[in-house]
Amino acid sequence: MAVGVAASAAVVWDAVSDVGNVHRRMLPGRVADVVMDGDVRVLTMPDGHLVRELVLAVDHELRRMAYTVTDGQRLPLTYHHAAFQVFEDGEHSRLVWTTDVLPHPAAALVRPRVEIGIQEIKAVLEAGR
Repeated sequence: MAVGVAASAAVVWDAVSDVGNVHRRMLPGRVADVVMDGDVRVLTMPDGHLVRELVLAVDHELRRMAYTVTDGQRLPLTYHHAAFQVFEDGEHSRLVWTTDVLPHPAAALVRPRVEIGIQEIKAVLEAGR
């Protein structure tokens, strides 16, 4: 899923790469809190549900951040890997969110969440929060 963002690639990457502050910089309201334990990011959802993610890469040269969900999924997934990548697009940027899941039919459950989530992220980034 890709979206144009009316903010520079540097500004968008700064938010994406700040993995411990996703609840403030990308998804306020969707994520209530984040605790980092080394490369493990524990997201607290507004209802108190915890999701544990392993941050696999934060590549400043490629402007790419990758993670995998290791615990706390509410969907019937056996595997969930995702990555954000930021590209320059003139004075603005393009944000790409790639998500791979198993079993394959579960992609139909995940896609609408990614579509909504990337629009929420775009709105927050464009608002300069």
